[in-house]
Amino acid sequence: MHWHRRTVQTGGMASAPLLDSHTADILRKAMNAARVGDLHEARAIAEAGLSREGDPVALNAFLGMLRARAGDTSGAIRHLRAAHDRRPGDTTITCNLIAALLDAGDQAAALDIATHELALADATLRIARYRGFLSQSLALFPDAIEAYAHVVRYDPQDFESWNNLGNARSAVNDLEGSVAALQRAMELNPLAAPTRLNLALALRKAGRAAESETLLRRTAKEFPEDARVLYELYVQFKIDARQEEALEALEQAIARDGGNADLQLKLAIECGLVERIEDAERAFRNTLRLDPGIVDAYLGLAVQYEHTNREHEFAPLIALAEANGIDEEVLAFLRALEHRRQSRFEQALACLARVPVEVEPERVAHLRGTILDRLGRTDEAFAAFVENNQLNEANPTAPVQRAAELRDQLRTELTFMTPSWAKAWPVATPMTDRPDPTFLVGFPRSGTTLLDTILMGHPDVVVMEEKPALNHVDKQIGGIAGIPALDGQGVVDARRHYFEEVGKVTPIAPSQLLIDKSPLFLNKALLIQRLFPNARFILALRHPCDVLLSCFMSHFRLNSAMSNFLRLKDAAEFYDLNFQHWERTRELFPLKVHTIVYERLVEDVEAEVRPLFDFLGLDWHGAALDHVSTAKSRGLITTASYSQVTEPIYKRAAGRWERYRHHLEPILPTLAPWVEKFGYSL
Repeated sequence: MHWHRRTVQTGGMASAPLLDSHTADILRKAMNAARVGDLHEARAIAEAGLSREGDPVALNAFLGMLRARAGDTSGAIRHLRAAHDRRPGDTTITCNLIAALLDAGDQAAALDIATHELALADATLRIARYRGFLSQSLALFPDAIEAYAHVVRYDPQDFESWNNLGNARSAVNDLEGSVAALQRAMELNPLAAPTRLNLALALRKAGRAAESETLLRRTAKEFPEDARVLYELYVQFKIDARQEEALEALEQAIARDGGNADLQLKLAIECGLVERIEDAERAFRNTLRLDPGIVDAYLGLAVQYEHTNREHEFAPLIALAEANGIDEEVLAFLRALEHRRQSRFEQALACLARVPVEVEPERVAHLRGTILDRLGRTDEAFAAFVENNQLNEANPTAPVQRAAELRDQLRTELTFMTPSWAKAWPVATPMTDRPDPTFLVGFPRSGTTLLDTILMGHPDVVVMEEKPALNHVDKQIGGIAGIPALDGQGVVDARRHYFEEVGKVTPIAPSQLLIDKSPLFLNKALLIQRLFPNARFILALRHPCDVLLSCFMSHFRLNSAMSNFLRLKDAAEFYDLNFQHWERTRELFPLKVHTIVYERLVEDVEAEVRPLFDFLGLDWHGAALDHVSTAKSRGLITTASYSQVTEPIYKRAAGRWERYRHHLEPILPTLAPWVEKFGYSL
């Protein structure tokens, strides 16, 4: 919020009783000296007059004014207090003392002078304005509201006080009162951009988002230099989950204020979220160029390097942070990442112990858990992962609630996925102009990232990794419940929409096979079958207990699906619902499915992958087995497997759940049927 502190002119004599001739003569001489710029002589004359029994109120008021003009704030306060104590009802002396106390940074003492009684008694309204400003600054909003309401009652044209009244009302959740006051302020001065901004924020807070957006857009157009308005548009779009518009507004704000380090940092984070990696890194670098002390920029770059297989750049980043004087406690987090990279796990733990609690608390807890797991300190590791997830539960986007809503949606969908429901669909003609895509599905942490990296190594394959093309189609048709309404033309239109969205992400040559990899398309198999009846599915399987443990131990972005992994019970229920969805679809339709078992894949990659290539109609390409080289050349890895997929295939994660068995006991009954169905054992 922006409020106005109206400038109050200091100086002037007290409007009290006429001066005696002795004091009047002293002040005349002192003011003559001040007029010619001799403040020292003016002060000496007035101080001598005080010692010769001149009027102490008038002379102290004059000396206070002189010392304030000379920058001697403490001296000004001393004299003005002496005058105010003798004549507390003098408005000019009171306002000058308040101004001096404000200059000294003592707002509480200034408010003690600007009393309720003096504010109401002052016909000039200056004390009331001061009282409102001071109360608002000290978060005493009811007092601020009372003071500003008094001002606008007697000076209804004072737009600054209307503006401040609106902000104060907003602070006590008088939202409609806030909007009304700010609308009045804007009527009085439509050229005050801060008032418009305050009104837009009040409208948003009052649940009138459309009006807020309209005002922000108009203000952005009418005030082409103002970056703050565009920043608030960015915030509005983020609240509404309009990511593309949010990023566009933020970039426009930076075009107006490119030297704002905070905006550059926001841009870096947002570009990272939409995988514009080069732009994100450039914005982080711009942030540090503008303000080398912004810690989050170093941390953001470290995360970028982790996810783009550039961990060798940790050391230069640490050196840069050291050169720029970043606190050693903050550097400890970066050093921990470097120690982890070098498998110096004990040193990494020692560094994490020095990281302040306010620095990346979720990432610190997660990193501690992964290191403790590697050291075999199972119970401590589990406690660290619990801590990480509990911190994420507190995210203001309500992840636990959103996760529950998604599970409820899956349960509802299962109720109408019946044979009679599916048989009633209109006939749809298969595609003839291009091959149907292949879909790589399987619960997260089932080896899908390793598998898609291997598939990427084949020259005739394009892997689209967890992109929203199918989700856009799903949303457009109204979800699974909307499938029966898709007639033949509707299916054709939906396919075209899908490939248009694919084209925005990756080019595909006519000879290449598109593999759309998104593990949780387990629950979209019905839509896939409707659009692409000849589609093939690669199902990645892994021991359900290892899968759930790994999901619980991973650091996912908190979308509605991944938020299910913050609690083991929710994760097990989510697993059960997704596979119920998958199996129900397979009961309704003869899906073309090839299963890849993670435990067999890590034992003998070629033996597991050769039959898959045959299933996909691909020639054997042995170089595809060099997944490490493929991973290092692929750039960003968006999944939680980014740190493992660049390593040689290891077997340490297979069967890891047994070390954590006593922590998993509560969810074993939910997983047991799937453990048996997929050929595993408890």
